[in-house]
Amino acid sequence: MGKCGTMTSDEELVARATAGDQDAFAQLVTRWERPIYALAYRTLRREEEARDVVQDAFLRAYRGLKEFKGEAKFSSWLYRITLNLCRDWMRKERRAPVAQVPEGVDPLDLADQQAAPAESVEDLVARREMSAAVQLAMADLPEEQRTAIMLKEYHGLTFQEIAEMLDCPLSTVKTRLYQGLSVLRRRLERQQAEATRMRRAIWERTLL
Repeated sequence: MGKCGTMTSDEELVARATAGDQDAFAQLVTRWERPIYALAYRTLRREEEARDVVQDAFLRAYRGLKEFKGEAKFSSWLYRITLNLCRDWMRKERRAPVAQVPEGVDPLDLADQQAAPAESVEDLVARREMSAAVQLAMADLPEEQRTAIMLKEYHGLTFQEIAEMLDCPLSTVKTRLYQGLSVLRRRLERQQAEATRMRRAIWERTLL
């Protein structure tokens, strides 16, 4: 923490870490470990590989601190490293992200802290079912659209930050996001309609 209890900025920690302060870099790891894991997990859909990517991302960041010019935010730079590592893994494995929902506790609950403390069991199940539906629909999107949605909707980056991170025009980022969200919305609506029909059919059979 800085003066008057304010949080030390990423830029200050980067400057101290570049000067050899390992504790400063450890603070950066603590601050960004969960968001980076969430990004890697959403991209790869594999827990173990996502953890490996997180370790590699921070290792690369540490080794590359002196080359970090501060032209972008540290978090944006770290996100870019993570996305590149995820793409390297997918190219190496020659596979698309795996659209599977892990059993038990969803690790994204820990990353996002979205579950309310007083959330009922019914609400929790409904939210997780919707989360599973979103994950499955997201996995079918083109990588460019999926990445834009993840960075904007899940990680809160601005259009400008995403454009700088992906090295593409601002208009391209907006197009990818809106097209991806439109496709996602249509697929979720179809899934919801199908689920409603199935529940109605099951209910009607129980009355026979």
